[in-house]
Amino acid sequence: MELAWTEKYRPMKLDEMVGQDAIVDRLKAYVKTRSMPHLLFAGPAGSGKTTAALCLTRELFGEIMGNFLELNASDERGIDVVRTKIKDFARTVPLSGKFKIIFLDEADALTPDAQNALRRTMENYTSTCRFILSCNYSSKIIEPIQSRCALFRFRAIPDEAIKDRLRYILENENVKFSEDGLNAIVYVSEGDLRRAINLLQSAATFGEVNEENVYSIASRARPEDIRNLLNLALNGKFLDARNLVDKLILNYGMSGEDILLQMNREVMNLDIDDRVKVGIIDLIGEVNFNLVEGANERIQIEALLARIMNLK
Repeated sequence: MELAWTEKYRPMKLDEMVGQDAIVDRLKAYVKTRSMPHLLFAGPAGSGKTTAALCLTRELFGEIMGNFLELNASDERGIDVVRTKIKDFARTVPLSGKFKIIFLDEADALTPDAQNALRRTMENYTSTCRFILSCNYSSKIIEPIQSRCALFRFRAIPDEAIKDRLRYILENENVKFSEDGLNAIVYVSEGDLRRAINLLQSAATFGEVNEENVYSIASRARPEDIRNLLNLALNGKFLDARNLVDKLILNYGMSGEDILLQMNREVMNLDIDDRVKVGIIDLIGEVNFNLVEGANERIQIEALLARIMNLK
């Protein structure tokens, strides 16, 4: 079976990473000195945290993977894993070089007890092992661990960097594409390069990457459709707005929460008074809470449209 493009086009060296230039420069300094502290990578999904850890390890150790242990904390996050698997690996002598590396992905899923056990292991085996912790939210990592690590905050990948990477893949795969198709992928992925590449591969199965294929695969509405929905409600055309909601749900398979998220994103692009924008965002937040509590999504969306009409 052919590799997914996210794996096939994963950078092999730090220089090949996109959108994280400042972080790459700091990591290259560690490679140059052949030394590093414990590291904590924090940032949104698809921003390159796992890739950075793998590239750093590869440049430090080459193909010697016996010095590297990768664990996903969402699968193995109990205190027993820290006391056995992690501790046993950390206490052994590295095959080459000064130290080993343990990469703990999704470390914010570790239980508090496991994190407290981990901090002692990090302290006791610094001479033979370094830790790289990856998480979406650094606030979920206890302070004693944060103080032992050099913190790297990854940002969402810039739109132009995503488009450049997608063009590189398309040219290597000889896939036809349109600029509108790339713009649609960038809009849907919201800075997540992994998601962008997966969308690209899915859209390429249709023979050409274009706007229509991307939005169909992603089950997302076009931005102009959402803006049109809001404008219809603001102009008092409730039935037209209601029919457009039905179209979005039936044609794109969108849920009520999906529609709310896109409405919240597109409100700021409307040519209306800021006070009205604030009112709409407030109403969207209230309806989103109702949906989380289990309310009927069709009734809530229609109620939202009616209340937006009253704003104007």
